[in-house]
Amino acid sequence: MGKIKITQTKSTIKRPKDQKATIVALGLGKINKSVEIESNPAIVGMVRKVSHLVKVEEA
Repeated sequence: MGKIKITQTKSTIKRPKDQKATIVALGLGKINKSVEIESNPAIVGMVRKVSHLVKVEEA
């Protein structure tokens, strides 16, 4: 697959524990923090779960 850039755009305050854990597992945790990750089905599923909190771009 390819690399994707994931940027957290919203806070995890008042979000369920599983969404908070997913954000941490993606390497995020603070607003405007970005990570570049190799795309695979597991990562795509994690991004889909917290899609309302992050912005995704092709890297």
